[in-house]
Amino acid sequence: MHALRLLIGPDETAQPWQMCVRAAILFAFGIACIRIAGRRTFSNASPMDIIVAIVVGSNISRIMTGKADFLGGLAASLVIVVLHRLLAMATLRWEGLARLVKSSPTVLVKDGRADRAAMDRHAISQGDLEEGLRAEGVETPAGARLATLERSGKISVVPRKERAAPSGSGSRG
Repeated sequence: MHALRLLIGPDETAQPWQMCVRAAILFAFGIACIRIAGRRTFSNASPMDIIVAIVVGSNISRIMTGKADFLGGLAASLVIVVLHRLLAMATLRWEGLARLVKSSPTVLVKDGRADRAAMDRHAISQGDLEEGLRAEGVETPAGARLATLERSGKISVVPRKERAAPSGSGSRG
């Protein structure tokens, strides 16, 4: 413990080289936290994932600058990450908990018709909806069989099938 304190310095008055040692240790710690939390923490992030990322990032920042106790800050960050992982695993087993923590998907467009009430409930403007549709290669709500606001906040789209041209038309030759 004494050797670690020499390397990282006192919390409020660490030397520049000790801040560099702190940064290296915290970099490794941050990677370990992400590995524990799982890869999904930063892809398709849920509100819970975002909160964990902000809290751990804030803790690491405060620890690095000496505004928080080094070991206490590491311990607190690790507790947050482990709780996040346990809660994520629990949501796999209990759908009710998953709905509480992650919400449920919401249909925004069905058979080419936008559901204004669902859009209003989730603060999705017409422009937001159209942006989500375009990102999936659909120009307008009329071109979507289904558009859903997913738990992640992304809008997923099932396009309407194109009607095939009648087989008797067209030239042969």
